Amino acid sequence: MTGGHRRILVVEDDPETAGQLVEELTTSGYEVDLAATGREALSHGAARDYAVITIDRMLPDIDGISVMRQLRDDGVAAPFLIISALGEVDDRVRGLRAGGDDYLVKPFSFIELLARLEALGRRSETIAKETLLRVGDLAIDLIARAAFRRGRKISLLPREFQLLEYLARNEGRVISRAMLLQHVWDLHFDPSTNIIDVYVGRVRRKVDDAQAYPLIHTIRGIGYCLRAPG
Repeated sequence: MTGGHRRILVVEDDPETAGQLVEELTTSGYEVDLAATGREALSHGAARDYAVITIDRMLPDIDGISVMRQLRDDGVAAPFLIISALGEVDDRVRGLRAGGDDYLVKPFSFIELLARLEALGRRSETIAKETLLRVGDLAIDLIARAAFRRGRKISLLPREFQLLEYLARNEGRVISRAMLLQHVWDLHFDPSTNIIDVYVGRVRRKVDDAQAYPLIHTIRGIGYCLRAPG
């Protein structure tokens, strides 16, 4: 995994196992967040971009498989490494079919864990580049044609999605109305309407209302820019 994409979420309720994982992974150069319950995992997983999520099958509140399914529904694309004492063939098959990308049975060798994380991390980077756009806490899934802000799905009409996608592909650039007309509406002339302002207003309300910070900015007299703070 590259330097900027070495953050891992460890979902483990056993304090001793969790402590060992966090210590070993941190020593190996990873940034590690820890969740001890399914609810904590859902909160962390929807709010941050992880290279890999390791998850225990048996959690005290929500089981690991249900957590995986919910995060997938919320648009989280990070690969899951299931780490579980349930090691029968049926257990492994069920975990993989439920959305897991790999399965490691306890007890395990930490060297093997690192090798599996590296393999999943490489896959994560490839998938993210090909199918996911991110700007701040906004995620745009190009395969599902869906957008999410802090894990919550944004209801967008097809043209609104096209508009948001084009702005995200040009993150940080000021996009003129003429560029939007050409690339989103396939118009090479100004129809002398306020269609751009109307659509940007709709998308801005859906993306930015009730959020911690705005992503869509109006550049007076020029156009619009999608950017996150910092």
